[in-house]
Amino acid sequence: MTALTVTRAQGGQLTATGTLLRFALRRDRVMLPVWVLVLGAMVSSGANTLGALYATEAERTQAAATMASNGTLRALYGPVFDPSLGGLVAWRFGTFAALLAGAMSLVVVVRHTRDEEESGRQELLSAARVGRHAPLAAALLAALIANTAVAVIVTGALTSATGDAAGSLALGLTIAVSGMFFAGTAAVTAQLTESARFAKGLAAAVLGAAFALRAAGDAGTADGSSVLTWVSPLGWAENVRPYADERWWLLAVLAAAALAQAGAARVLSGRRDVGMSFLPARPGPAVGRLTTAYGLAWRLQRGAVAGWTLGFLAAGVLFGGMTSDVGDLVGGNEQTREIFRRMGGQEAMSDAFLAAMVGILGMVAALYVAGSVLRLHGEETSQRAEPVLAGAVGRLRWAAGHLAIAFGGAVVLMVVAGLGLAIGYGQGLGPIVAAALVQVPAVWVLGGVTVFLYGLFPRAAVGSWGVVGLCLLLGWIGPALDLPEAVLDVSPFGHLPKVPGAEMEWGAVGVLLALAVALVGAGLVGLRRRDVAV
Repeated sequence: MTALTVTRAQGGQLTATGTLLRFALRRDRVMLPVWVLVLGAMVSSGANTLGALYATEAERTQAAATMASNGTLRALYGPVFDPSLGGLVAWRFGTFAALLAGAMSLVVVVRHTRDEEESGRQELLSAARVGRHAPLAAALLAALIANTAVAVIVTGALTSATGDAAGSLALGLTIAVSGMFFAGTAAVTAQLTESARFAKGLAAAVLGAAFALRAAGDAGTADGSSVLTWVSPLGWAENVRPYADERWWLLAVLAAAALAQAGAARVLSGRRDVGMSFLPARPGPAVGRLTTAYGLAWRLQRGAVAGWTLGFLAAGVLFGGMTSDVGDLVGGNEQTREIFRRMGGQEAMSDAFLAAMVGILGMVAALYVAGSVLRLHGEETSQRAEPVLAGAVGRLRWAAGHLAIAFGGAVVLMVVAGLGLAIGYGQGLGPIVAAALVQVPAVWVLGGVTVFLYGLFPRAAVGSWGVVGLCLLLGWIGPALDLPEAVLDVSPFGHLPKVPGAEMEWGAVGVLLALAVALVGAGLVGLRRRDVAV
């Protein structure tokens, strides 16, 4: 804070916006580049991957027809509007890139608005020469810069790969404007609630509802014309139709909706006091009910656990429903079969597909574990941990409550994912749930990395997102890019047996479990010996 210098023009409500923007970008100098690069690389690599899988126009046309006829695939990715290489990239990655851009944007906006107010830092800034709406403007500008960077990467890479500059620009702008739409949503929820966690939850609920509505609409129609699709902002983004007679006017609709939400947030911000909200928190009970560190951790994280659990169940059912049709979807394309074999083993295609899906869900579960462990870091840096630790609760007992939720929650998520896969597939409950649980040791290793960084190097704790993101990237696109095994083995998931179907390798699982225990132990030793809130 001592490095933050603010200046003020007379009476300006946006005074010091530039200074706060530079401060926000400095704080997010690790997180934002990771988000941008992962998003850009995910979409950009899709052209090379799909180009190798479907090298001829006939193969692309057949693949597009097969995908368009499958309601489950349409629900997951949306309809295929054009069988060109660019059209397949937009189909495969467009919706998910817009979804992830929305997640990135809502995190950025809430972090630099409601989170600052909740911690008390905004009140300190507001006592200086900072305009009333400067923090909100700076947060939205930070999100705009990140989304613009994603659009530039996607547009440049896909123009080179496909030769279609207009379609590439349309896809890049669609991702960016979708991100800004949900940045506006987060700006509104940040005014409504007193808690940054609740603000993120509300914005994430809107994002999830948008995806669910689009998925329901696309499952029933093959051309994106369903009323449910058009109710969803992600449906608007889908119907921009990059590489297929682009509908540029829908980008203007999305941009106008984002601006309208930003305007509403500005009005709401001007009608409340700093730190206050329009949806005040409920008063607690007259007599305290939280008697243990575990109870406090559960109270703080139960909403996140419930949300992740429901998401994993839905994803499991969706992926399980695709398993029976995987042979038809792959057809005679040997390259696609080889990708699934690299991700899921050399057994029957259905087993290889299931193994690949539990692997992907395991990597996503690592995101949950990292976020749950980093709740310790958030409690410490916001100075909420200090009053707890000033009493009879020791550091290890305080940390153990959150770690139990993080590591135990990972087991719950994988069990639920296995149940969902078995329900969607209609068979194999025991083997599929067991295969899902095999992912837990690798998830715990990445959780252990987060504990290690938090305990020993607290200022570098957020770097655990980069580690998890790298493993996710290697597991998702590594097999498609035919990366060497030595590179794929950088991720702990590369050492797991490809079950169901393959033989169980208890030695690899045991080594990963031992590594996770060692990392957690080292992190807790570091936490016990260092100063709090350094």
